[in-house]
Amino acid sequence: SDAGPQGGRVVTEEEWLQKWETGNIRFHKEQGHPLLQKHLDVLLNGRSGLRIFFPLCGKAVEMKWLADMGHSVVGVEISEQALKEFFSEHGLPYCEEPVPEISGGKMFQSISGNISLYCCSIYDLSSSVVGKFDGVWDRGALVAVNPRDRQRYASLMTSLMEKNSSYLLVTVSYDPNKHKGPPFYVPESEVKSLFG
Repeated sequence: SDAGPQGGRVVTEEEWLQKWETGNIRFHKEQGHPLLQKHLDVLLNGRSGLRIFFPLCGKAVEMKWLADMGHSVVGVEISEQALKEFFSEHGLPYCEEPVPEISGGKMFQSISGNISLYCCSIYDLSSSVVGKFDGVWDRGALVAVNPRDRQRYASLMTSLMEKNSSYLLVTVSYDPNKHKGPPFYVPESEVKSLFG
């Protein structure tokens, strides 16, 4: 793809971890994202008891919201701090266990079992580790992925989706010559080339 002026920009895992450590998480929405509420019917498509995936989940409040509706939520995040803050801020007891298939990977699971959050690189995941999903809420993942990794990311997401799954994606529109990202500019044409 023509990644344009941001094409060579790389944000390392260390930089993301530092954002969490210093509290530089303006991307986190305390009240949840209004677009998920507005388009929830698109994600659920009249179905209940879905497995919903949150790529690069941070401590998204929507995970608890959807779990409270009876869905199973699975997220992945590189920051262990973010995951622990999620459980703490919602008063949710959880257990922590290693993920044998992922070197250094951990899984934090609510005691109720309906929220499972993996602490690792998203690229360490596969359907053999996390299974497949009925829905994906991509609120800030595609726009956070380094431009050079978008095809790899999209291929992974596609491999994690059930046949009739819904993928709800939020991107941002701005002049990429004026902001280095993240969030990165992902034009609609690229979204179509990545996901069809």
